[in-house]
Amino acid sequence: MGITDGRDVIVLQPSKPANLLAALLLHPNSVVSVDFLQRVVWGEERPVTAKAALHTCVQRLRQLFAKYGIAGNLIEAVPGGYRIAADAGTLDLIAFRELLRSAEAEPDPDGELRTLRAALSLWHGPLLVNIDSDILRREVVPRLTEERLRTLERVFDIELALGRCRQVLAELWPEARSHPAHEHFWAQLVEALHRTGRRAEALSEYRVVKEYLQTELGVDPGPALQQLELAVLRGDDLSAPAARPGLTMLPPGDRHGLSPPPAIPPALESGGREFPSEVAEDVLETLVGAGLLEEEPEGRYRMHDLLRTLTRGAVAFRSEASGSDTSSGA
Repeated sequence: MGITDGRDVIVLQPSKPANLLAALLLHPNSVVSVDFLQRVVWGEERPVTAKAALHTCVQRLRQLFAKYGIAGNLIEAVPGGYRIAADAGTLDLIAFRELLRSAEAEPDPDGELRTLRAALSLWHGPLLVNIDSDILRREVVPRLTEERLRTLERVFDIELALGRCRQVLAELWPEARSHPAHEHFWAQLVEALHRTGRRAEALSEYRVVKEYLQTELGVDPGPALQQLELAVLRGDDLSAPAARPGLTMLPPGDRHGLSPPPAIPPALESGGREFPSEVAEDVLETLVGAGLLEEEPEGRYRMHDLLRTLTRGAVAFRSEASGSDTSSGA
């Protein structure tokens, strides 16, 4: 973490004021309680003089700002704690999140991709390497890391959907290696290799992640990765979105994995009998209870990859069965 006056960048040395500044910047324009700030600065064993010492840290930060020409009373004492004023022009974290919102509004994939890459360019090295605070590393760093990873996922999905498989490989390899439990990166890597004619390498990379998951976590790869392995073994053409197991590119306005609620028809027919909509509603409740559907706000649902696979299989089976009936009756 560092500060800049627009010309030079000053990287703060590990210290109590640096811990305090990190806590405030990670909650910009919000009141951060004295209790939380004391835990960030001193851990769970706070000195009896912690309240006065915290004020001293604030004063030292204000002096540091003045020294480097950062004007204004950025750190404000408010009832219950402190607050730091920031905007997209003064804090990269705010600029990053604003760019993500702008990307969602982009009407075409190339525009979204440019905006997402502009957002990622604001990340410089590992998070909070010069901050010595267990609570920030435990409670804040994982959430921020997830924001970056979700953005990278989206970037790679767009690149793959646009057919730029060869170009994106150079980025996919280090990300998959750096996050061995992040299955989506591995799925993207396997797909990119397969679509560039490197089938053997795609299967080799699948074996790498499978061995890691089984050895380190005691689990098998998820349904999306398993289906992708089968697609590679069969030599399927994965260039069409419908043929990409678990990697379908989400359209604008639906970029968080949310699907509209499954439609409930007035009646479901089976063997000549009609089932009322209440039965369909019971089915929905059962699927939610089994973890195959996750209910979201505003009546939306998140579908588990296993349910997607089963649904696709059922549709394919019915299509084949219909074709058989037609041919046998001809």
